[in-house]
Amino acid sequence: MTISYKILGQVNPTANSLNTVYTVPQSNSAVISTIVVCNLSGNTSTFRIAAVPSGNTISSKHYINFDTPVPGSDSIAITIGATLSANDSIIANTPSSNIGITIFGSEVY
Repeated sequence: MTISYKILGQVNPTANSLNTVYTVPQSNSAVISTIVVCNLSGNTSTFRIAAVPSGNTISSKHYINFDTPVPGSDSIAITIGATLSANDSIIANTPSSNIGITIFGSEVY
């Protein structure tokens, strides 16, 4: 078994769209240690983050944050320790394109 610690995904999401931030590669698993959401605007904004298992269509049960506010010019770090299997995804949605999302963690293969 090999563990690779790294930035798993980064995105500046398209506003009001489902954006895949990270998908676990085939034959791997992953541990999400921290998700950082950065508001690049001076105005408060919100975000949604969902963990979607492989083969599922996103639904209410997948959300781990829903319309969570981020103050203007600030960041929120979510320390989560979530485990994902091959082809599972982290998906984000924001009402603004002024949000940056970074996922830190490790892939196991």
